[in-house]
Amino acid sequence: MSTPPSYIACRIYSSLFQYCARRLRGDGSPATINFRRLWFSNGLNCFGAQITSLALPLCAVLLLHATPEQMGLLVALQALPFALFGLPVGVLLDRRSKHPIMLFSESMSGLALASVAIAYWCGLLSMPWLYIVGFIIGTGFVVGGGAEQVFLTFLVGRDGLIDAQSKFAATESASRLIGPGLAGVLVQILSAPAAVFCTACGYFISVLNLRAMSVRDPRPAPSNKHALRDIADGLVFVWHQPLLRALAWGAGIWHFLFYASMALTILFATHNLGMSPGVLGLAQMLGGAGMLLSAIIVKPLTRRYGTGPTILIGLASTSLCFALTPAIPAALFGSAHASAAAYAVLMFFFDCGVMLFFIPYMGLRQKVTPDPMLGRMTSTMRFLTVATAPLGALAAGWIAEHFGVRNGMACIAAGSVLLTIAMTWGTPLRGVRA
Repeated sequence: MSTPPSYIACRIYSSLFQYCARRLRGDGSPATINFRRLWFSNGLNCFGAQITSLALPLCAVLLLHATPEQMGLLVALQALPFALFGLPVGVLLDRRSKHPIMLFSESMSGLALASVAIAYWCGLLSMPWLYIVGFIIGTGFVVGGGAEQVFLTFLVGRDGLIDAQSKFAATESASRLIGPGLAGVLVQILSAPAAVFCTACGYFISVLNLRAMSVRDPRPAPSNKHALRDIADGLVFVWHQPLLRALAWGAGIWHFLFYASMALTILFATHNLGMSPGVLGLAQMLGGAGMLLSAIIVKPLTRRYGTGPTILIGLASTSLCFALTPAIPAALFGSAHASAAAYAVLMFFFDCGVMLFFIPYMGLRQKVTPDPMLGRMTSTMRFLTVATAPLGALAAGWIAEHFGVRNGMACIAAGSVLLTIAMTWGTPLRGVRA
């Protein structure tokens, strides 16, 4: 009798949790131990996100034979919470303690992901089920992710933000390096739902880890303002800060293109390039090496060229990859393996560019924002930058459905080149050095 995938996942995560718990209780001050715990939970979430980003779409493509329009809708629903809840969450974060919000968000995401595997094993899995799960995951990311950013500022202080975010980026690069390959292996050997179940176990372990922290952020002083007034204050603050305004519209267009690409990438890799889940996971692993490289070079780049130019370098790198990906033939030089290798190389430069864009981007926006506005600024920026993402995913799905996946990705490429030109010559980023 074969061992159930759920049992294997539980054993893996149980061993991991016991090992990390021993490490987290090691030598160090309470502040250091608390940061380690937050860092550990962030790492679990990064690995979970990498596994989910491959396993959940593969559930749709391989098990439910999703069309491009269905894939576009799935990705759009994951991004929709940014548009619906982005601004109210900012008010919530400025009026409530962040620690319990993080616990609730991760519990909600873990339960939603676990339901995918349970539904599949019971013969109930369907595209509407995945739509609901995608929406819940997106909601958890909007609420919990914003709470984590503000909680990190409370935990390490403003002067420690860049160093802490560099550590988080190194963890994310490691997850990007290992996660897709692990996801590909899990999908190939166990199944896509089993891989999703592994991610759910990671969220539950993260909840236990966060509950063990010895510090809690204080509840902010009560506000007499109406919530809508607080939302308006956040929008006004971003609008009147030239750097935040430039970052908002630039990142908003970038997310439109990125989520459009997300809707088509798995279809392109599996249908157009003929890559199996295992090969796809291995190819995407090289992107983790790109993220690792970015974590190493981001500080020297910002010291040498400045924060703004580093952001533009990262943007240009992602645009180049957007432009070259649809040009990969099914059999480069007559070999499908060469096509997979070309795809992997582009993932390397793409993920490196993403981190070169977003590490200084996040540090810059935190630096120019006073403490009382941090929650509203974070959520306002998230709303402005990702609210367009559902439209990008839906548009890409429609174009691919009617004109082909490769043509849909070519449209994304054209938009990315125009964005790079506009951000370079139409914003003050080129002159931002500090």
